[in-house]
Order: sequence, then C-alpha cells, then structure tokens
Amino acid sequence: MAGVMKLACLVLACMIVAGPITSNATLACTTVNNNVLSCFGYLTQGGPLPVKCCTDIGNLKKLAGTTPDRQAACRCLQAAAKALGSRLNAGRAAGLPKACKVSVPFPISASTNCNSVS
Repeated sequence: MAGVMKLACLVLACMIVAGPITSNATLACTTVNNNVLSCFGYLTQGGPLPVKCCTDIGNLKKLAGTTPDRQAACRCLQAAAKALGSRLNAGRAAGLPKACKVSVPFPISASTNCNSVS
C-alpha cells in the first residue's frame, strides 16, 4: 500500500511540474496522467494488464486528436517515464499500445523525439 501511495505522489508531482506542455495543445499533462494512472501498477510491478488501463489508453488516443495534442501527450508520457526511472519496465511501456490493441503514433518511451510526432 505504501508503494501505491508513493507512486500516486510521484504522478501528482509530475502533473504539477509538467502542466500543459505547449501553447497550441489543449491536452494537459493532468489529463494524460489521469488516463494512464490505471496502467502504472502493470508498468512498474507487472502482473495482468488491467482492462481499465486499455480503456484509458483508448480514451487518451481519442483526446489526442491533433498534432499539438499528440506531441503534448508524448511529452507528458516521456516526463512520467523519466520520473519513474528504473521502476518503469520500458518493455511493457513500449508494448502497451499493442497489448491494448490501440494504435498510437509514437513509441511510449523516455527517449521518444516528441517533436517528430504528427
């Protein structure tokens, strides 16, 4: 339980620090982070992939309908991945869209070039 609280605090800190990433984007990091929060246990501890995680990833894709929003989402996910550091299973993060059967136009990774996302 203490680990979940620490993770929730980390996500909250990322949301506060990152805020909206670009002036053209309407998608804020709080929205992005809220839509991946259900995935954090799977991405950091393993176990079965929660159905809610995949539902939330699909919802995030719908919310990121413009290039600026997709770039903002990419930057938010990148910041969260960097904040989680070694606790994040990079392979699970990269494979999350495929596991959820959701097509995302960029890899989920701390090293993605978000400026190239269209």
